[in-house]
Parts: sequence; C-alpha cells; structure tokens
Amino acid sequence: MSDFAGMEELLQDFLLEAGELLSQVDNKLVDLEKRPDDRELLNDIFRGFHTVKGGAGFLNVENLVNLCHRTENLFDKLRNGELRLSAELMDIIMSATATVRDMFGALGQSVQPQAADAALLGALDAALAGNLPPPAAAVVPAAQSAPQAVREPAPPTGGEDINWDALHAALTGGVPAPQAAVPAAAPPRPAPAQDLPTPSRAASSSAAPPQTLQKETTIRIDTARLDQVLNLSGEIGLTKNRIANLKTQILHGRNDQDTLKALDTAVSQLDLLVSDLQNAVMKTRMQPIGRLFQKYPRLARDLARQLGKDVELVLSGEETELDKTMIEDLNDPLVHLVRNAVDHGVETAEERAASHKPAKAIVTLSASQVGDHIYIEISDDGKGMRPDVIRRKAVEKGIIDAETANGLDDRQSLHLVFLPGFSTKDQISSVSGRGVGMDVVKTNIAKLNGKIDVVSVPGQGSTFTISLPLTLAILPVLVVRLNNQSFAVPLSMVREIIPIKPEEVQRVSGRATMVVRDEVLPVRSLATLIGWDARQAPGFGVLMHASDSTFIMAVDGFVGRDDVVIKPLSDIKPKGIAGATLSGDGSIVLVLDMEELLANVTADTPMRLFSNV
Repeated sequence: MSDFAGMEELLQDFLLEAGELLSQVDNKLVDLEKRPDDRELLNDIFRGFHTVKGGAGFLNVENLVNLCHRTENLFDKLRNGELRLSAELMDIIMSATATVRDMFGALGQSVQPQAADAALLGALDAALAGNLPPPAAAVVPAAQSAPQAVREPAPPTGGEDINWDALHAALTGGVPAPQAAVPAAAPPRPAPAQDLPTPSRAASSSAAPPQTLQKETTIRIDTARLDQVLNLSGEIGLTKNRIANLKTQILHGRNDQDTLKALDTAVSQLDLLVSDLQNAVMKTRMQPIGRLFQKYPRLARDLARQLGKDVELVLSGEETELDKTMIEDLNDPLVHLVRNAVDHGVETAEERAASHKPAKAIVTLSASQVGDHIYIEISDDGKGMRPDVIRRKAVEKGIIDAETANGLDDRQSLHLVFLPGFSTKDQISSVSGRGVGMDVVKTNIAKLNGKIDVVSVPGQGSTFTISLPLTLAILPVLVVRLNNQSFAVPLSMVREIIPIKPEEVQRVSGRATMVVRDEVLPVRSLATLIGWDARQAPGFGVLMHASDSTFIMAVDGFVGRDDVVIKPLSDIKPKGIAGATLSGDGSIVLVLDMEELLANVTADTPMRLFSNV
C-alpha cells in the first residue's frame, strides 16, 4: 500500500512545484558562486528551500524536512554573515540539493525516502559549526551532473511483413516510453566530511530494489489558451448544428441555389474553425525551453569543478517554445553536448593562458525560432577541432579507410564525430573517451525529425546546431505512391520532384545515377529501400537531402503535399516506418523513417530500376 494513500494528488502537486523550485535554487547557487555577497540572491535561495521544507512537512516527509532544515540553516548563516561561502562549502550544499532531488524520486513512487547519508548530514553539521573541510578536499559532482549515458534507441526490428488489419488498429494508440531507474539513498555510515556520497555510490550501496520513474504526463497551460480552445469548440458546435439543419433541408428536397450556397459557406467555416482549433490545441502542448535549460548550469558547474576548469554556461532564448514531448526527448542529447563542450571543447587553465585567452571559458546554450523550425546552439570558446586530426583519428580507429578520408572536405570531416566509435581522446575517463554518445545524439535528434550540424574554428571554438520542427503533433509531408500504396516523406527533406526517363538513368561505378543541373546524383528506388519488388518502372523522382547526402528517390507517382497527424505503431514496427496516418479517403498512409531506411544502404546496394540499368 502507498505511504501516501489518499494524498496522491497533493503529492504530485508538491513534486511538480518543488521540482521547479529546486532547479531554480540550483541555478541561483551557481550564480551565488560568482556573487557570494549578493544578499538578495541568498534570500531567494533561502525562501526556495523554506518552501520545499514546508511542503515536505505538510506531507510528513521527515527525512526530507531534516535535510532541508540543516541546509536552510546554512543559508541563514551565510546571509547573516556568520559564514563565508567557499568552493568547499558550495560542494556540501550541492550534495545536499542532489540528495533532495533523489528523495523526490522516491516520493514519485509514493514511498517515504530513506534518511540522507550520514556523511552528508555530518558535513552539514560541521559546516554549521564552522568546521569546513580543507581546500584540498575532493570535489564531488552532484546528482544530476553525474556521468550520464545517452539512451540508445531501440534497434529496428527488421523488415517484417506489414499486417494491414493490425495497422488499422495501431492508429488509435501508442506505447509508453521506457522508464528510467531512480537512484536510492545509501544507508547511513560514518565518514569524514569531505567524503560526501556521489549518486552512483549511493545507488549501488543501497539494498533497496530498483524503482521506476514514470514519465511526466502533466503540463501547465495558460488559461488564455484554454479559453481560446473553449471558444473555438463552441463555434464549431454552432456550425455543426447549422450543417445538420441544412442537411435536413436538402434531404426534404430543398436543393435550391441559396441552400447549396449556405451549405458551402457552413462547410468552409467549419474547415476554418477546425484549423484554428488544431493550432490552438497544438499551442497548449508548447512549453518554454527554459524549463529544460535550467538544468544545465548546475551540470556544467559540477563537471568543470571535477575537471579543474573555470567554465560559465550562458543561457539565452529560454522563452522559445517547443512541443513538450520534444523537450523531454531533448534532455539526454543536450546533456551530452553540454558535457562534451566542457570536457572536450574547453581547454585547461594552463592551455588557455598559453593561448592568451581569459581564464574563464564561456559555453553558450541558446534557442531561437526561425519560421516553423527551432534552432538550438551549443557553442564554446575553446580549442576547436581540426579536420585533419579528425580524419586521422577516424582512420586510426578503423572507422573509415584512408582513401575515403582523403576525399572528405573540412565540413564532411567534422561530421565524422557523429560516427559510432569515434573519439579524439586517447585515454578513457569517467566522463568520455569511449566513442559513444555523439552518434546516439544524432540518431535521437533524427528521431525528432531534426538535424544536427557542427562548425568549428581551430583555436576559437566549436558550435553544434540542432534544427527541429516546432511540433511532432503535425508533420508536413509529401505523399508518394509505390505499388498502389501511399507513403509519406517528411517535407523538410524534399527539394523538388522530377520525372525519370529510362534513357536518363546511367550507371556510374555500378550505381544508378542521374544528372540534375550538372550534378551527378545517385538514384535510390523506394521499392529497394523497403524491400519490395517493383511492379513497374518508376515514373518520378523525389530529390531529397537526408543523412548528409543528396539523392533521388524513385517512386511510381505522387499524390501531393499534406499535413498529417502521425500515430505510432506499437507492436508492429516494420523497418523504416516511423508511423502511420489516414488520408482523406480513409486509406492508410505509412510515414517513412528515411534515416533508418538509409542507414543500411551501401554503395553496392542494387537498385532495380529498369531492365537496362
């Protein structure tokens, strides 16, 4: 039975509000290190912790109240001038906030959290008594800044036959997302103040069974947006009644020009209202990306301390809005990119001094909206990347051969960092060096129908740019036909549609190609990509750009442009199919996952286009 039976709603409200408060406290603590005498900042931090403690007290979470009370007393002494902030004291405070977050994880499972580690409580008591650890004490990273592995996407299930009956049923629902493990607190043990528990040690030392954390299913919506949805719903109801009345009149034989004109006007009005309602509902899913960004200053601070670097993370564009689902799925890729900038991009203090750079390195995380796309940039003022070094490392690790490396330009060379197994580090550390991460980052971004690019200037720094559609709810697509089946291709990848004539298709180095405006482009049959047999010679080609390459996808024909709502496929995931939707006539349209389809294509893949090629 739940430890909070009958209080589940209050508990969830507390976790939502307290989680946001704790994130704000973490960011203000990072700012406090820069401005230790800022009394207003200290007052804000004190009030935030006091609010968390009050909510925990109302729910009778004694272990959380105990930890918050000790930490709150530290803040009180700091703002009263009885203590001076130091890096060592900040490490203790950061460990306390990390443990508070771990306790939130237990509360998310409706169970009472264990008491904080004895070492942490002892360190807090010692700090309150003025007995701080010496400056040589080990730096301990906090909970959310512990090394995190980007979640690997589930492997494709292969080219299964498509069960059309099951596919129809699948259009009405999806599957829950994978659940993440919640670290448990360690049992109390005596230890010196500087030996504070890291989350990994705390989790491994606990005998408690692993718990799962449910994906957040709630969202905060501005009431003005809900009012707009309500008003549009009312207008749609009135228009529906008008159409029903006109239908009755027509069925009773009244089909004069005025009646038909009134019906046409009502249908047009309904179409406009439904479009407005669709946009209004989509806006309710939009959330400021700042709620995600606020996690990273703490992460960058702790990692920089661990590596002995002086790094400041600067945020901008936090008010930019993005689909809530996409914000959640962006967390892991951005964690890796921020850590990558601090670890790989930024130099050590000695290297920056030798390069006549300021001692403090700047990493910038920004977001902006341009048209119907969101752009997220992670840039640093570090050492940058040299394309020749990247090519050499890729060859040394056997990722590409020397001949291929010699044919790459600088931009293509920089994109080698996204290949599996690539790393410039010769030594593996707890932070990096295994050659995993960047390839998964790119794959996860592609799952969001986005792209990632990199620009780097040796000696000046690097910038990674992520481009994403505003929302995943509605996707602009080009609908094409193959063997009388409709397929949808993301419109963002489409450049143009061209006719394909047999005499224009030639083989170059064993591959089917066409010349378009003096550029030789490979021709890839959609039938071959999805493992079907082509029943007829393709009549059209879709000029596309995907997976950093431009090619022509051969199809039988095309239907046109459309905006579709994608439904995920639960237990029937054919290779290369991202989801499905229904066309206006009720038939199934499969939405292609081009990144997955192209992942296994090689130069030797046969393209059965024409009998003479």
